[in-house]
Amino acid sequence: MKDFNAGKMVNQGYYKAFIPETINRDWEINDMDTLYLLSRADYLLGKMDTYSEYIDIEMYLEMHITKEATQSSRIEGTQTHFEEAFMKKEDIAKERRADWDELQNYIAAMNFAVRELQNLPFSSRLIRQTHSVLLQGVRGEHKLPGEFRSSQNRIGGASINDARFIPPPHTEVPALMSDLEKFANNEANRLPDLLKIALIHYQFETIHPFLDGNGRIGRLLTALFPVDKKLLKHPILYLSDFFERHRDLYYDNLTLVRTKNDINQWFRFFLTGIIEISEKGIVTFENIFKLQTRLNERIAALGMRVPDANAVLSRLFKNPIIDAAEAGKITGKTARSVYKLIADMEKIGILNEITGGQRGRRYAFKEYLNLF
Repeated sequence: MKDFNAGKMVNQGYYKAFIPETINRDWEINDMDTLYLLSRADYLLGKMDTYSEYIDIEMYLEMHITKEATQSSRIEGTQTHFEEAFMKKEDIAKERRADWDELQNYIAAMNFAVRELQNLPFSSRLIRQTHSVLLQGVRGEHKLPGEFRSSQNRIGGASINDARFIPPPHTEVPALMSDLEKFANNEANRLPDLLKIALIHYQFETIHPFLDGNGRIGRLLTALFPVDKKLLKHPILYLSDFFERHRDLYYDNLTLVRTKNDINQWFRFFLTGIIEISEKGIVTFENIFKLQTRLNERIAALGMRVPDANAVLSRLFKNPIIDAAEAGKITGKTARSVYKLIADMEKIGILNEITGGQRGRRYAFKEYLNLF
C-alpha cells in the first residue's frame, strides 16, 4: 500500500500509547508479490470450499472448530491437547481443568458466532456477544465480558512501563471499533475481501478493545468474515494453526506495521497462511473421502451389526471419543450387545481403547483424529 500510515504514538503522561489510523477509506494495491499471493489464496480457498460441498460438512465442522480452538488457545498458553477437548471434564487432570474450561468456552463462542451470523451482521454487537460467551465462568470472567474496556491495557511486560505494546486509550476504542465495523460492511470499498480480512485482524489486535480475550476473538473473526462475505459456505478457514507454528513471525509482522508502516509484509504473511491452511484443508477432505471408502469396506464385514456400527460411526465423525454408555444411547442396545459391538469395531481398526483401565473405558477413533 503506497504511503500507508499505521498511526501514531501519543503521550499519556508516563507512557505512550499507539493510536491507529482509521481503515474505512480507499485503498490502492501496488505490490506485485501481494497480488500474486492474493490470486493463489483466492484459488485455493475456492477449491477448499468446493471440496466441502462433497461431504456432509455439518458432521465435520465440530472437528475443524475444535482444532481451531485448541491451536488458538495454545497461543495464549493453555495446554489442553486436541484429543482432550473431546473428553469429559472428569477425565482431565485437575491441574489442567481450567485450561480445558477455556478451550470449551472458545468452542462455544465459535459455535455461537456462527449461529448468530445468520441473524446479525459482522458487527461490534456480534463481537461483544461472542466475547461474553468466551469469558463466561473462566479466568477472565471479571474482566468485563461482552464490554469494551474502560481502562488502559497492555501487551507483555511486568508493568505498563516495559510493555511490548500499549494499545490506544479506552476513550478511543468505541470510535475505532465503529470504523472497523463500517469498513467490514462497506460494499463500495474495492479492496479484495482476503486483504480486508487481514486488515481487520491487524486493526482489531491493534485496538485490543477488551481487557482479556483479544487474541482469541481476533483469530475467531478471521473464520467468520469469509462466511459473512460468502467467500465460504461454511466456517472452515482457521488460521490459528499457522499463527501458532509461526508465532514469532506473527507478532513481528504485526509490530512491523505499527513501527515501520509495512502493511505489505503483513498482507504477504497473512495470505501465505491462507494458502498453507487451504492446501492442508484440501488434503484433509481428500483423506476423509478415502477413509470413508475404507470404513465402508470394513463395516460391511460386521453383518447384522452394520446398522449399529454406522450409527456409532456417525457420532464418531462429530466427536471421536466415546464410551460404552454413549454407544448404548446411540444404538438403544443392551450393555452386552454394545460391548460386543465395540469389540468388533476394535478388531476392524475403527476404535482404540485409550484409558488402559478396566472401568470407565474410553475409545478413540484415532484414524480419523490423525487427519486433523
